[in-house]
Amino acid sequence: MKNILITGGAGFVGSSLALLLKKNYPDYKIFCMDNLKRKGSELNLPRLAEAGIEFIHGDIRNKEDFDSIPACTTVIEASAEPSVLAGLNSSPDYLLNTNLVGTLNCLSYAARYKSDFVFLSTSRVYPIENIEKIEFTEQATRFAISQQQTLPGITENGLNENFSLQGFRSLYGATKLASELIIQEYNQFLNIKTVINRCGVLTGPWQMGKSDQGVVVLWMAKHFWNKKLTYNGYGGTGKQIRDILHVKDLYDLVNQQIHNMDLVNGKILNVGGGLGVSTSLLELTDICKELTNNTIEITPVIETRQADIRIYITDNTEVTKLTGWSPKIGVKQIMTEIYHWIHENESKLKPILS
Repeated sequence: MKNILITGGAGFVGSSLALLLKKNYPDYKIFCMDNLKRKGSELNLPRLAEAGIEFIHGDIRNKEDFDSIPACTTVIEASAEPSVLAGLNSSPDYLLNTNLVGTLNCLSYAARYKSDFVFLSTSRVYPIENIEKIEFTEQATRFAISQQQTLPGITENGLNENFSLQGFRSLYGATKLASELIIQEYNQFLNIKTVINRCGVLTGPWQMGKSDQGVVVLWMAKHFWNKKLTYNGYGGTGKQIRDILHVKDLYDLVNQQIHNMDLVNGKILNVGGGLGVSTSLLELTDICKELTNNTIEITPVIETRQADIRIYITDNTEVTKLTGWSPKIGVKQIMTEIYHWIHENESKLKPILS
């Protein structure tokens, strides 16, 4: 029997984890805390209520907002300002207060009750300048990681946990890395069981995609409503590549972790779709065309935007070796599910996604 607090609980990842946990463990008490800042998160409130999940309208930036939350055995820290562009062309205050101060407040709550702590970090902790030094080849529809590499922590299967952390990474990545360091201190000195998951691109139905975060859903939405897109940077070819992970696959891992914390305690794990669930924007376009029967205008933009990267593929070797987990849902299935979700909820989603 567990009581679970999920921060960012009305967001895409938080609400998805909450609903799947409640479905599989109906006797668990699950609390979802969220400030509802992100447009579209309010659509998840009826879904949470229907499932018997308690919503707490609070903000992790405010330590006192935790005072009314009862003791929980587990904290899943899924809240974040997730945009890699956040703070670069505007004030960084919200980013810093949410992703750093907010994590401190979550840890303070966990320390009070000796709660297990599952932290959803990001692949963006790895420095841009090092990622851009990855040797690659250009194929017909994507850039690909070369077999021969000069940097440690990178193979043709992707980046592993030994990839260098020295260098600049974006303010977003810096806040998440700083949080990771503090979490390790709480683990060591305050005896809080913790696990850190450095997630790649997460996606699936109920993600309110934007150009700087949630691009997989955005790509389908723009095709669905016949809107324009751009291929930004790297020659404007759309060949930049990412691995993507369905939130249900992430749930399978988090579910295992919260029920086997001794196995993963103190670990930092790269978690993503891996090479087998990877796609370029160009390849994503072809899938969206097939599913929607729409061909939209996509303008090439030659210049590369600040904080963009050419390639990121997660090497899941360590997490698979430790837990046996590996992603199961492929790119085509992910896009098919997103298409049907948009089609079935068109009137509610059009003001947000179109």
